[in-house]
Amino acid sequence: MQFFHTFLAEPMYNLLVWIYTVLPFQDIGVAIILLTILIKAVLWPLTGKSLKGQKALQSLQPKMEALKKQYKDDKEKLAKEMMALYKTEKVNPASSCLPLLIQLPILIALYRVLLVGLNNGDTYRLYGFVTNPGAINELFLGFIDLAHPAIWLAVLAGIAQYFQAKMLQARRPPKAIREKEGAKDEDMMVTMNKSMLYFMPVITVVIGATFPGGLALYWLVVTLLSILQQYLVFKHEPKAAEGT
Repeated sequence: MQFFHTFLAEPMYNLLVWIYTVLPFQDIGVAIILLTILIKAVLWPLTGKSLKGQKALQSLQPKMEALKKQYKDDKEKLAKEMMALYKTEKVNPASSCLPLLIQLPILIALYRVLLVGLNNGDTYRLYGFVTNPGAINELFLGFIDLAHPAIWLAVLAGIAQYFQAKMLQARRPPKAIREKEGAKDEDMMVTMNKSMLYFMPVITVVIGATFPGGLALYWLVVTLLSILQQYLVFKHEPKAAEGT
């Protein structure tokens, strides 16, 4: 816990306060937005690599289906051939989880900063080069209290989460492929993706409406930036025709 406090929460608090103090109008909401952009910029190469991995994984679907059909009666051989395919194509099927695992402690640190730091600045030590602003005005745009839940920000974050999940939703193979033996896993994946499409936004709204509004603002901005990054990565990828 001390490591988390010293090397993540406290530096984030200092960076947030520094941004707040250098702003001519000292708006904590704008400071959170700028902090989010900085965090996203640092993670941009990592998340970009993960998205490219997902794109590559989607392009392997025809080869994966061929292997499933060829080794449908030999699960051990199928697993070995799948791993060999991933190695040959240089695709890591678990790479999509890495950005989330990295972002999670950042989200927890920001939660601690917004919940504790803004209400009690003495919890975190300001570095020598950071000016002490005294009491931080917790209002965003003069009327949104970011130290307490802001339901409409949570709803906007949930809507953004829906569109982000929609962009990442696995493309459904054409009907001719789905009807082939061994394509049942694809239908299961489609069902799971559709469930997550609605489940994650609902969870985002519930959490965002419970925690400080600053956290919902962060999640809204980081999701919008993620949508932009996903668009840049996938914009040249042709859409698969969906069967009926």
